[in-house]
Amino acid sequence: MNDQQNRRPRKPAKSASGKPASGKPASGKPHRRPQKDPVRILAFQALRAVDERDAYANLVLPPLLRKAREKGEGFDARDAALATELVYGTLRRQGTYDAIVAACIDRPLREVDPPVLDVLNMGVHQLLGTRIPTHAAVSASVELARVVLGDGRAKFVNAVLRKVAQDDLDGWVEKVAPPYDEDAEDHLAVVHSHPRWVVSALWDSLGGGRAGIEDLLEADNERPEVTLVARPGRSTADELLDSVGEESALPGRWSPYAVRLSEGGEPGSLEAVREGRAGVQDEGSQLVALALANAPLDGGSDEKWLDGCAGPGGKAALLAGLAAQRGAVLLASEKQPHRAGLVSQALAGNPGPYQVIAADGTRPPWRPGTFDRVLMDVPCTGLGALRRRPEARWRRRPQDLDGFAPLQRSLLRTALESVRVGGVVGYATCSPHLAETRAVVDDVLKHTGGAELIDARPLMSGVPVLGEGPDVQLWPHLHGTDAMYLALIRRTA
Repeated sequence: MNDQQNRRPRKPAKSASGKPASGKPASGKPHRRPQKDPVRILAFQALRAVDERDAYANLVLPPLLRKAREKGEGFDARDAALATELVYGTLRRQGTYDAIVAACIDRPLREVDPPVLDVLNMGVHQLLGTRIPTHAAVSASVELARVVLGDGRAKFVNAVLRKVAQDDLDGWVEKVAPPYDEDAEDHLAVVHSHPRWVVSALWDSLGGGRAGIEDLLEADNERPEVTLVARPGRSTADELLDSVGEESALPGRWSPYAVRLSEGGEPGSLEAVREGRAGVQDEGSQLVALALANAPLDGGSDEKWLDGCAGPGGKAALLAGLAAQRGAVLLASEKQPHRAGLVSQALAGNPGPYQVIAADGTRPPWRPGTFDRVLMDVPCTGLGALRRRPEARWRRRPQDLDGFAPLQRSLLRTALESVRVGGVVGYATCSPHLAETRAVVDDVLKHTGGAELIDARPLMSGVPVLGEGPDVQLWPHLHGTDAMYLALIRRTA
């Protein structure tokens, strides 16, 4: 019901007459010039980029905000915060808002052009998801529509939002969501703004009853903390805490290298981040790298480490620092040359030796059995990072799993071939989908001799609710991290 397959294909905005919007009334009568609102225009531009170019909001929004500040038109921190809330709030709740808009119009939702729907949903978010007064939310949205869509469509926006304003979010959800007892998955999909297939997949992986899946879906819709990582040998968590200040930062929950910034914290303002001695990295990613680095080996050396899917370089930078402290060397391999360049930037200044190469992990240039430790953080659907990339939930389709499956299995087989006997492989994904986690590991181990799973839970000391093992699945609502998955495998022959 809330999947975006019902949205109309993208096309340029047109006026009610079908001609390109000009902002001029059909009657030719003089009219008031629409008032330009730079904050809402910027948010609209970001939403259009996400829809038209398959861009990610976290990559599109910062340059737009920076450009707005550089223009010197009074675009301050409060304006930036509002623009950010409008973009991310609209994307996170898009499924719910689509259902509400559909109930307020006399045509199928797919017949509403995407630019109009973006203005509508952004208006609905202001009405139902913020503290902006009703009259201000409606009038600002109508003015935005006049500027970017034209007068004819502004009237349509005005009519729809006035209907939406007649009830609050809870009232609307009760109207548009099917009862839980009749269709639990569709109810959760509408209420918590996730595609139905994603709800089903997350529920299968999580297990349990209604309370757990609702907590998870709610956590996906919360604004995540910004978490820093102090790169070993180059900075410390204490240094970061001192530079940020106790009022603006807290130690990580689980990782000794993590620092959590309070709302509104700006990582780029910190000297350690600007110099590359620290970076932005979710604590779940830190835990995965630390678990691999601390996994017990069976005899032999501990001198050569591999990150086989290293881009964009966050885990590689942490591993390189840990390896340097032990006299080991990290090889960071990434297939895409531009992403390999990002890895090089992340590792620049590492206190010990390392190497970055652009290579296909399914056809590696290194010899079998070369490494003592191997991390394969494989390409995946990214369903574990929906807090940070809310648009991904609407962009992914169930058939995407079929495209990732062969690559994930091939990369894990390469990892097992690349590690020496007694060495350890970490298979990681930022997706909790069972088809990308346990199904891959079980299938590869079934057809690969001389390998065994080892218990990853003791290597995440202090982290609660890690399940029955031996693999580990982290969760936003339980651990405050992305939904990272890790299986540790030792080569035995």
